[in-house]
Parts: sequence; structure tokens; C-alpha cells
Amino acid sequence: MPIDTLGADDYITKPFNPLELVARVKTQLRRYTRYNPSSGCGEEIPQEYDIRGLQISKVNHKCFLFGEELSLTPLEFSILWYLCSRQSQVVSSEELFEAAWGEKYMDSNNTVMSHIARLREKMHENSRKPKFIKTVWGVGYTIE
Repeated sequence: MPIDTLGADDYITKPFNPLELVARVKTQLRRYTRYNPSSGCGEEIPQEYDIRGLQISKVNHKCFLFGEELSLTPLEFSILWYLCSRQSQVVSSEELFEAAWGEKYMDSNNTVMSHIARLREKMHENSRKPKFIKTVWGVGYTIE
């Protein structure tokens, strides 16, 4: 099959620098997500979530818990949004860190745990029996 019918629009000659390959792949992924916001599956990406009284909107960057607006920092909002977008899935601290901070998770630290604790405090949750953000010990966090 000719290469132009497979959708190829770039190539790298050998030998190549692995960093260049990574940069080109990231560019292709960025281009794909920019021009295909629904990822080709026919579904719109949700801009709001309503989970048992917890309402979060990416459109106006607001979060309400049982009608009361929560005052969240941009980082806290990102953490909560990421957890809501993966409702019923367990998200590791590493994945949550990389999604919210946009940086590679390098070392085990309490950054994610302290932000989760602050979020729970703002949501008036008992850390021993949380209603929303639950800890899956040794694995990560989830919103059910």
C-alpha cells in the first residue's frame, strides 16, 4: 500500500535523535487533539459534571457542592476536574500529579496528598469517611 494512503505526512531518516522523535509525536498528537476535539468517537467532551450534588464546570471554572460555591485554587480545580473526568476509576498519585501540574512525577512526596486533604477540607469531608474523594490505599484516589 502506498505510504500516502496511510496518512503519513512526516518521516525521519536514520540515525535519528530520540528527542526529535518525541517532539514530532507530541506535535502530531497536539495537532490531532486540536482538530479532532471529540477524538473521532462521535462523543462531545463533557464541560460539566454533576456527581451526587458536586457540580463542576470547566466553562466558567466554578464548583458547587450542594448549591454552595467552593472557592478553589486553579490547582485544586484541576485535581477535582481530573478526578471527576475519571469517575469510578482509580487515579494514581503520579497520574494525578502529571495531569494537574503538567510536569513529570519524579519522586514520592506528599504534594498530591496534601492538596487532596485541602480539597476535602473545603468540601467539609471527614477524611476518615469521605463521601466524594476516596483513597484507595496503595493505589490512588477515586470519585464514585
